Amino acid sequence: MSLNRNEKAAVVADVSAQVARSQTLALAEYRGLTVAHLDALRRQARDKGVYLHVLKNTLARRAVAGTPFEVAQATMVGPLIYGFSEDAVAAAKVVADFAKTNDKLVIKGGAYAGKVLDVDGVKALAAIPSREVLISQVAGLLKSPIQRLAGVLAALAEQKGGGASADTAAEPAAA
Repeated sequence: MSLNRNEKAAVVADVSAQVARSQTLALAEYRGLTVAHLDALRRQARDKGVYLHVLKNTLARRAVAGTPFEVAQATMVGPLIYGFSEDAVAAAKVVADFAKTNDKLVIKGGAYAGKVLDVDGVKALAAIPSREVLISQVAGLLKSPIQRLAGVLAALAEQKGGGASADTAAEPAAA
């Protein structure tokens, strides 16, 4: 069923709005996937905050025109599913993870920060930890020196106190 002009304009406007909020585009060929597999892929994408849709390539090209994703127009051929995400790695991660378990989903490319990504580029982007994981790693790195300093200060206080800390002073009374 083909879309009329107004419906096409609505699709382009919807995709353009999503493109304006997104950092990453991941493209994959879905030829041979069953409806159940596509539903599972869409469910995973929705859980990760990824806008994942099958689009007509001409409409997708119009939607990305004048944006950093315009560089990927050459790879927009064939039956493709488009994944856009605000998180820099979410779209690539959803597509790459699903492609690992289902060989019918073939990664074709993508775009990030105004640069076109090939298949290996999308897989490399997917290998980067998510934003939340990176934030927790930085928090752990910031916390580590403070913990070490606290340990050194506790050891110094124990040495200057004659070896009797609060923990060891309570032990002889209990025995």
